[in-house]
Amino acid sequence: MKIASRLVAWQRKHGRHGLPWQHTRDPYRVWLSEIMLQQTQVTAVLDYYQRFLSQFPTVKALAEAPADQVMAQWAGLGYYARARNLHACAKQVMSTWNGKFPPDASGLATLPGIGPSTAAAIAAFCYGERAAILDGNVKRVLARLFAIEGDPTSRPTELQLWSLARDLVPTARACAADPDLMSAYTQGLMDLGATVCTRGRPKCEACPLKKDCLALLQGRCDELPWPRTRKVLPERSTAMLIAHRPGYLLLVQRPTTGIWGGLWSLPECDPALEPIQACERLGLALNTADTLAEFVHVFTHYRLTIRPHLVQIKPDRSAHADRAARLMNGGEWVSLSNLHERGLPAPVRKLLDGLLAAGLLA
Repeated sequence: MKIASRLVAWQRKHGRHGLPWQHTRDPYRVWLSEIMLQQTQVTAVLDYYQRFLSQFPTVKALAEAPADQVMAQWAGLGYYARARNLHACAKQVMSTWNGKFPPDASGLATLPGIGPSTAAAIAAFCYGERAAILDGNVKRVLARLFAIEGDPTSRPTELQLWSLARDLVPTARACAADPDLMSAYTQGLMDLGATVCTRGRPKCEACPLKKDCLALLQGRCDELPWPRTRKVLPERSTAMLIAHRPGYLLLVQRPTTGIWGGLWSLPECDPALEPIQACERLGLALNTADTLAEFVHVFTHYRLTIRPHLVQIKPDRSAHADRAARLMNGGEWVSLSNLHERGLPAPVRKLLDGLLAAGLLA
């Protein structure tokens, strides 16, 4: 308990207290922040969190929203399965739980997109439940504190870390005496990993647990935790058609599963094809074409080289172009003035913003 008590005292004095999802026991707001913060830095989440709440202030509003609206608000945060699960979770809360989130970690973990650590965090913050968390930051803290060797993402090491995380949770007696203890303890673990026990150059002198940290005592803070075993990413390539006519751009909605699932993107084709060939295969009447510089986008599982073709469709063939768009699965001519309403993958949004700024799309 001495570790927990020191961590709580440190958090209450030195931890983060100004984040917009703090100082609330509303499960909807806490859940939303926890999902957004998965594999994403706090600084990147802040604006998205506020905009998302403005658009969907309640779980009911989110559940009833069209999928396109949800994906448009999420576009740019990455890991888009989180947004699909977020929407599915809101619907299940409404249909199965009568609009209220389950009252404990075990119930929360049955919802789409909520794993055991996220469920524990929500339960600790909202219900004061004695539940252990184990996100990436906490894994690093525990691996150093107890000098745990092994890849922290491997099953044996992860089980060892889970056991330690459960052992450190404040006692039931201490929680009964202080209703906010679990919230402060859980936030303290998160704050310690995010601001002190960082991946590079940890601020050990400021750590409230430095007297017990085996990695510090053994001079192994740079060595622990062990780096994750990384595989060589396979290479893939594609070509994207930036097909436009005055005031409009051709977009295609991607399938709900897979990379960029549910987002709107540019039509893709074999990168070996010339623009005129690609347009012919899609049934588009090409007017002019220009191949732009290739760029690389890195996903979790592979590297994608994208070859963009800027193609202008003949303005006198609008009806023909409309038919071509309908023949594409999910194809639609979208007004350039309404592009901001569509959920676009980050690299596609960046590409189009650059073309618009340069006056190459009009």
